[in-house]
Amino acid sequence: MRNRKCNSVSDSDIESVNRRIGRLSAHLSPDPTSLDDQLRMVECARSKVDVDAGALSVYLRGKHKDVQEKVFEYFNSRPELQTPIEISKDEHRELCMRQLVGLVKEAGIRPFRYVSEDPEKYFAILEAVGSVDMSLGIKMGVQYSLWGGTVINLGTQKHKAKYFEGIDSMEYPGCFAMTELHHGSNVQGLQTVAKFDPITDEFIIDTPNDGAIKWWIGNAAVHGKFATVFAKLLLPTHDEKKYSDMGVHAFIVPIRDMETQQTLPGIEIHDCGHKVGLNGVDNGALRFRSVRIPRDNLLNRFGDVSRDGKYTSSLPTINKRFAATLGELVGGRVGLAYSSVGVLKIAGTIAIRYSLLRQQFGPPKQPEVSILDYQSQQHKLMPMLATTYAFHFATKHLVEKYSEMKKTHDEQLVADVHALSAGLKAYVTSYTAKSLSVCREACGGHGYAAVNRFGSLRNDHDIFQTFEGDNTVLLQQVAGDLLKRYQEKFQGGTLAVTWNYLRDSMNAYLSLPNPVTTRWEGEDHLRDPKFQLDAFRYRTSRLLQSVAVRLRKHSKNLGSFGAWNRCLNHLLTLAESHIETVILAQFIEAVQSCPDPNSRAALKLVCDLYALNRIWNDIGTYRNVDYMAPNKAKAIHKLADYLSFQVKNIAGDLVNAFDLPDHVTRAPIAMQCDAYSQYTQYVGF
Repeated sequence: MRNRKCNSVSDSDIESVNRRIGRLSAHLSPDPTSLDDQLRMVECARSKVDVDAGALSVYLRGKHKDVQEKVFEYFNSRPELQTPIEISKDEHRELCMRQLVGLVKEAGIRPFRYVSEDPEKYFAILEAVGSVDMSLGIKMGVQYSLWGGTVINLGTQKHKAKYFEGIDSMEYPGCFAMTELHHGSNVQGLQTVAKFDPITDEFIIDTPNDGAIKWWIGNAAVHGKFATVFAKLLLPTHDEKKYSDMGVHAFIVPIRDMETQQTLPGIEIHDCGHKVGLNGVDNGALRFRSVRIPRDNLLNRFGDVSRDGKYTSSLPTINKRFAATLGELVGGRVGLAYSSVGVLKIAGTIAIRYSLLRQQFGPPKQPEVSILDYQSQQHKLMPMLATTYAFHFATKHLVEKYSEMKKTHDEQLVADVHALSAGLKAYVTSYTAKSLSVCREACGGHGYAAVNRFGSLRNDHDIFQTFEGDNTVLLQQVAGDLLKRYQEKFQGGTLAVTWNYLRDSMNAYLSLPNPVTTRWEGEDHLRDPKFQLDAFRYRTSRLLQSVAVRLRKHSKNLGSFGAWNRCLNHLLTLAESHIETVILAQFIEAVQSCPDPNSRAALKLVCDLYALNRIWNDIGTYRNVDYMAPNKAKAIHKLADYLSFQVKNIAGDLVNAFDLPDHVTRAPIAMQCDAYSQYTQYVGF
C-alpha cells in the first residue's frame, strides 16, 4: 500500500514538473516577449529615479574635492610619474619615491600638516594618492601617518620642533618599526629592548634574538633614514644584573647617515624581497646590536626617564600607558578603511562601466543586450555597488569621529573610535578583497588583462586585511568591547555613542516576536528604515546576549581563554553584525541628510538594496528565531531582486558620481568613450 502511494503521480505533480521544465526552457531559450517586458520594466524603473551625477558627486566628495582634484591633475600632467603596467621591484620603489617627493615639492601638497590639524583633509589626500598608485598611498601613509604620526602623537614639543619640518618636506624619510618576526598583533609581547645607561645618558637598543628582528618595515630597505622603534623600556635597579620592565615605548633611532645614506653602525638592514603586491614600498628587516641613542630620543608623551634614571608617567600602570600609546596610533586603521573604499570604488567603476558596454546574446534576430541586463550580473555587482556607497558614508563618519577625538581627547570618544576603527577596517577590507575577485570575474577574459587593473588592485590591496592589525584579531577586539559595554549596562554604566542602540534593543530578544509584524510583507514596510535598522539591531542584540551566556557557561570548565576560543566564531559573527548595524545607521542618516531630492531618492534606493540584501543573506538567523515568517522572507528576497534591477538602471550615474576620471581608473574597458579602440591600441592594433 505504501509503495503504491509512493509510486503514484498526481495531476498536480505532473503540472509542477511541466512548469519547472517550462521555466528551464525559457531560461535556455529566452522568450522575446518576456525580454521585451523586461526592457519595458527598465524604462519604467528609470523614469522613477532621475540621478544628477554631478549633484550626487558634490554630496559624496564634500569640501575636500579640490585637493583630490589637485592630486589627480598633478599626476595627469606628469606622465613620466605614472606607474606602468610592467615595472621591476627596484624601478617601482624609485618611482614611488619620486612620486611622493614630486607631490610634496612640486605640487605643493603637504599632507603632514593635516595629520593632526585637519585629518579629514589628510585622508582625502590619501584616498586620491592611493587611487593613482596603491604603493604610493602606503608609502605616504608610512611617512606621515606612521613615522610622522608617532613623532607628533607620542612625542612632546621638543620632538616636533626637531623633526616636523624634515618629515613634512621629505628630508627625513622614516619607518615605523613595530612588527617583529615572531610578534605582530601581540604588541605587548615584543622582544626588542631599550636599556637605559645612566652613565652615558643613553638608551641601548638591542635585538636579543632572531625572533625580535623588526620585519616588514616600510621604507626600511632603501629610503628610510630614521625609524620609530617600539621596544621594552628597561631601567637599571640596585641589582646590576636586573632591570625593571616599564613596558613597550617608542624611540627615534637614526638608521642611515643623512649625507652618505650608509647604514649606521650597529644596525643591520635586509630587504624583505619581492611581495605579492605593493612592490613600490621598500619593506625591510632591521636588527639592532647595542645601538646607542640619546635619552631625548624617547618619545615621552606618556612616560619619561630622568637623567638619574627615574621613570615618571601621568598614567599609573603599564596597561594604561600601552592603551594610550596604541590609541594615538589608531589613525593608521582609519586610513586603511577609508582607502579600501577608494579601491572598491575604482574596481566597481571599471566592472560596471564594462558591464554596460559589453553586449552578449539576446532575443533571436534582435540586437545583443548588455551583460548588466542579465540578472546574474546584477546580483554580482549591484549589491556590491550599494555596499560601496554604504562604506563611503560609514568611513566618512569614522573620519569625522576621529577628527573630533583628535581635537577633544575625550576618553569615551577615544575608546569608541578605537573599537569602531578596528571593526570598520576589518569588515571593509575583507569585503573589498572578495569584491575585487568578483569584479574581475564579472569582466570575463578582459578582466584578466593586466592593463585593466584588477590583478594589481587585488594584489596591492590584499595585505590590507593583515597590516595595522589582522582582521580576525581586530574583530575580536570589537566583540570584547561589546561584551564590556554589555556588562557595564547591567552594572548601571553608560554606553558609548556607537553602542547606544543596545540600550533600546537589548530587551527585545527576551520577548517573543510579534506574530503580526513577523508576517508583514508590504513594500512600504520592508523599505522603512526603522524596520531595517530594527532587524539589524535585533540580530546584534541576540548574538550579544547568547554569546555572553555561552562564555559564562564554558568559562567554568575551560577558563576565560578556553571559553573565548570555544566561542570564537560566534564572537566574530557578533562583531560583524555590530559593524553592519553601524554602517546601515550611517547610510540611513546620510540619505536623510542629502539636500538634493533626486540624489536623496537614488541614495534611498541604494540604501534599501544594501539593507534588504544583507537581511536576506542572513535570513536563516531571522527564521530560526521566528523573527520573520516564511512569507516575509520570500517578500524580502523578491524585493531585493527588484531593487537590484532598479539600481542597475542608474548604475552608470552612480559610478560617475564617484568622479574618477579616465586617467585615474586607467582601465581601457572602463573608458567613457572609445573603450574598445583604446583597448586595441594598447596591444598594438
